[in-house]
Amino acid sequence: MKRLDAIAAVYDKLESCAVVTIMGAVAAELQSLGHRENFFYLQHAMGLASSVGLGIALAQPRTKVVVFDGDGSVLMNLGGLTTLARYRPTNLVHVVFDNESLLSVGGFPTATSTGSDIAGMAAAASIQRTDTVRELDTFVMAFDQALGASELTTLVAKVEAIGPAAFVTDLALLENRFQFARHLRERNSRERALRDRNTATVNANT
Repeated sequence: MKRLDAIAAVYDKLESCAVVTIMGAVAAELQSLGHRENFFYLQHAMGLASSVGLGIALAQPRTKVVVFDGDGSVLMNLGGLTTLARYRPTNLVHVVFDNESLLSVGGFPTATSTGSDIAGMAAAASIQRTDTVRELDTFVMAFDQALGASELTTLVAKVEAIGPAAFVTDLALLENRFQFARHLRERNSRERALRDRNTATVNANT
């Protein structure tokens, strides 16, 4: 399975989510499919995508948050798995694309190439919903189920060590940051206004 194919297969399902990617190939490949204001490409912070996603999930519990991570990044910050398990946000889907290498910085092998099991680590950290998939159709099915579940999920997708020609995006970091933050604020405001209208309607009918 190629990572780009996996991302493309679930791209349309991301429209209503807040999406955080780790730096490098994942960010470049997602943006190549078409940038959206609800995408945040976390640059220069390897290992912290799950931490950023956790903060968003806790701050906006009605927003489904998807984190696209990598094996090298997760292995750099294994404490991130224990922190996810501690707070256990039910609206967070943590996808780890595992190509068993640090592809974006030269292709050096990671510990998963010699048997380390990220889904197993997540389960041992007490994340109850974990899975490892190796085929595209299985990935899509597991991703759909994770989006529909009201439970923290770590989904490991084993992918080929193939990436884009360049590992950077053409969107400036600060522009992406402010655009994404503005999107989250506006989304929160819309949801609050809708709740207020619904409450007013209920009160008027009682």
